[in-house]
Amino acid sequence: MVVIGGGTAGWTVIEALRTLDKQLPVTLITADSGNRYMKPQLSVAISQNKTPDQLISQSAVSSAQQLHIGLIAHTFVTRIDTNKRQVRTTRGDFGYRHLILALGAAPALPASLPPDCVWRINHVDMFADLQAKLAARANQHIAIVGAGMIGVELAEDIAKAGHHVTLINREALPLAEILPDIAGERLKQALEHTGIRYLGNAHLQKVSALSNGQYRIQLNNECFIADEIVASTGLTLNERLPKRAGLDYSQQGIAVDERTLQTSHPDVFALGDCIAIGGQACRFVAPLREQAEAIAHRIVGLEHEGYIHNPPLIRLKTKSINVSVTGKVDKARPWQVCEDSAQHLLLIQEQQGKTTAKIELKH
Repeated sequence: MVVIGGGTAGWTVIEALRTLDKQLPVTLITADSGNRYMKPQLSVAISQNKTPDQLISQSAVSSAQQLHIGLIAHTFVTRIDTNKRQVRTTRGDFGYRHLILALGAAPALPASLPPDCVWRINHVDMFADLQAKLAARANQHIAIVGAGMIGVELAEDIAKAGHHVTLINREALPLAEILPDIAGERLKQALEHTGIRYLGNAHLQKVSALSNGQYRIQLNNECFIADEIVASTGLTLNERLPKRAGLDYSQQGIAVDERTLQTSHPDVFALGDCIAIGGQACRFVAPLREQAEAIAHRIVGLEHEGYIHNPPLIRLKTKSINVSVTGKVDKARPWQVCEDSAQHLLLIQEQQGKTTAKIELKH
């Protein structure tokens, strides 16, 4: 049994396998150390002055010993040969009976954002470098590009850490992919109340590095100078491995069976940020346990109903306003306003008299 990827998804599926089979030989191959931490905490840890060591809950070596697995850390997978059932790496080749991909997803950068000019907080090591940079000097001007969940959480967290934040968004309002205008406006006001400068309908045209280490940011309607730029422009699948393995995939993720989480090759499974179910990405931590259990039961040959995909609870980790979304949001369906007060906004969507989605904002 070989698992590729030492993030939360990889460790979760290993734990599920060990619960069912104490003797199954398992090898984990990871490009980094494999140390365990919760990635969602990265977007709220700067204001808490947390160091990377404080974010790590357990070392990979300790977890590997506890779970009795082989750990191949700091090793890059160069190719997966599904015909030979072989994983080729920078430290040799590894055969497998079953392979589990827990590859995660990579930050997606638009052409207007040069990679060498921006921070991408998708790993604890990246967080460490940014945290050190921000801790070196107070009152820096930080530009955050993208006002999805991570962008909004980072904006508030960095502002709470004592920096000036400009949040740049192509859409008029934050979380536009999820929230209707009435809720997005409430969230925008809460962010601005914390001192964040929000720029909606803003299209990034050019970023230029200046000789003093700052950056000139040219938008469609203004130009300003920032000390640092953080990109929060979504995630995409790194297609290198699935392409070379001959697996079905898209930018959304590796295509998997919605119940078994098998890829287009029956001996290869996948879970977490790297998968797509029904053509839709599934990039939330909450379903990982259920995904891992479905894969583990399938591999060891025990009966299981399979993975049942339900929209996870979405809860924004902001202090200025509490935002939660439950159910399956349908952007084409109207929202009913159940309560609209200064402290509480409650919206629901219904279908055939049944509530299918709910959005709640509380100050």
